[in-house]
Amino acid sequence: MAGIISSVKGNSKIRLDNKRFAIVVAEWNEEITGALYEGAYQALRQLGVKEKHIIRKDVPGSYELPLGAQWMAEQKEVDAVICLGCVIKGDTPHFDYICQAVAQGIMKVNLRFGKPVAFGVLTTLTRQQALERAGGKLGNKGEEAAWTVVKMLEQR
Repeated sequence: MAGIISSVKGNSKIRLDNKRFAIVVAEWNEEITGALYEGAYQALRQLGVKEKHIIRKDVPGSYELPLGAQWMAEQKEVDAVICLGCVIKGDTPHFDYICQAVAQGIMKVNLRFGKPVAFGVLTTLTRQQALERAGGKLGNKGEEAAWTVVKMLEQR
């Protein structure tokens, strides 16, 4: 993934120092979503986004991410939204319903507002899998979500 960040930073078609980003973070599984947030935040800063242009919006859980994203996307000064959450499979079908609803909701916000809204939601079978994707041996999916919205902004 280092190639993605250097490609975006070195060859960006747009100025990032004047772009504003909202990061919507689910409080549920806070240890994991906090690490995802740090990854996204640091990636944006490394790409040249000003600290004051990064807005954090906390929501109770992943199910609430689409509405939080909508509230941020409604703001004219926000150029892109990053949604960060973590849903870990349990013993009931609750996991399937939550994951489907969150994915559909975030996709609808993308289309409704015509702004990049990244799906940085971990949908894992175990807590260990989530930790591996939140700064562990498989990287940080929060960073990837940040790179995704930047690449999408470049496409406009």
